[in-house]
Amino acid sequence: MPLKTQEEYIASLRDGRETYWDGERIEDITTHPRFRVPIAVAARDYAATEGGRNAVHAYRTEAGEAAHRVFQIPRTEDDLNARVAMMDHMSIVGGVTGVMMALMSVKDAVAAVNPKYAENIERLYAYVRDNDLRAAEVITDPKGDRSKRAHEQDDPDLYVRIVKRTDEGIVVRGAKLHITAASLVHELVVMPTKGMRQDETDYAVSFSIPVNAPGVKVINRSFAPPELNAFDYPSSAHHSMPEGFVVFDDVFVPWDRVFLAGEVRLASVLAQSLGLWERTGGLVAAVASSKLFVGLATLVSEYQGKERDAHVQSTIAELVCYAEMLRMGLDFALRHYETTPTGMIHPNVLAVNAAKYYYAANYHVMVRNLQDLSGGLVVTLPEEADLRSPVTGPYIRKYLATKSSVDVETRMRVYNLIRDMTADAYGGWHLVVALQAGGGLAAQRVMMNRTYDMAGAREMALRAAGAVTGEAQLKAAE
Repeated sequence: MPLKTQEEYIASLRDGRETYWDGERIEDITTHPRFRVPIAVAARDYAATEGGRNAVHAYRTEAGEAAHRVFQIPRTEDDLNARVAMMDHMSIVGGVTGVMMALMSVKDAVAAVNPKYAENIERLYAYVRDNDLRAAEVITDPKGDRSKRAHEQDDPDLYVRIVKRTDEGIVVRGAKLHITAASLVHELVVMPTKGMRQDETDYAVSFSIPVNAPGVKVINRSFAPPELNAFDYPSSAHHSMPEGFVVFDDVFVPWDRVFLAGEVRLASVLAQSLGLWERTGGLVAAVASSKLFVGLATLVSEYQGKERDAHVQSTIAELVCYAEMLRMGLDFALRHYETTPTGMIHPNVLAVNAAKYYYAANYHVMVRNLQDLSGGLVVTLPEEADLRSPVTGPYIRKYLATKSSVDVETRMRVYNLIRDMTADAYGGWHLVVALQAGGGLAAQRVMMNRTYDMAGAREMALRAAGAVTGEAQLKAAE
């Protein structure tokens, strides 16, 4: 099938999905003010491939058909680089569709336990790719009392679970939180939130279900109101996206859409599969935003005539170091890619986790640095309406002037962007997302410890200490 147009994508959302916002059931999200900006964001991905004209976003499948590059399984270094280039120009709706890469990366491990589940993964992948659909990664359970396992909770539904098995499929109940763009995709790909034990078989479940399946309900929340002035909110006026609280109220899932139903040894395999590609996407975005921070810091310093101050130079150097470390981390991860047994190329796991950790652990400090250079005007600047007013406008232009070469309106736009990105609702959202997207700092620590060459490091330390190494001990024993 040909790639979807923007209009076809928007029409595909009129499918009876049960979506709520502000306590209201929204019958048609394509006409509701709350979804105007989010749908425009998602539709731009489809605009990029209309007519198959955009080589960044489109590719040819093995059968010679046009498809969106979000579905291309990297087989070469060029494929991998092309995917990263696409990620740099794709909305978060396309970004979460990377869940298909996660599924395909563990397909063979799934096949070793149950070949039918692997066939289901292949079938879903082909269906979503060939129909140019979007899918969300649905992983985080409410979890209730964190000191208890899934089956020990006072309410057994605090982790998504199987409540019934039939010859036709399974029935599931529960909820998943923090599901970005849940109301704007076509498929909800549900993964276990973590590894499960043998006494938690009902919680070891993975499947994909259409958003409009009976019993699926999406409760939305966003940092942005329906309408924002693009002058005062230069970023969030164009980039807002709702987070979904997704409820599965006894949802029936046919067997041909199930990837896991009780085989606990696969729960952690599926749960961990999302991390790499989601963190790679976060790292791509971090490289861009960190460079933008350097540009904004440079501009506000120049506007104030402080670009030669030692403090300013030192702070900008910190921002430059941050940006370059992230860029080099991504570059290293791509150059030192890894290959799965079936030939899928993916970024270096250790490098991605280390760079993503560095980004998240230092993001708040970089925000502080930018705000320190910018000053209090970031949050006290008058709005566009005041600038345009014949009464107040002249005062603003008079007292916000700095150098003759600096346009006051341009200066206001730069400050508004800094406020929008770091000190307003969108900025607050970013502060949390920088830490939590792709798993919190602990998740990256676990992966770094798991993938680093610990044995080699220990051996090196023993040699440096002049101690007998493990290798020498083996030879002595012989």
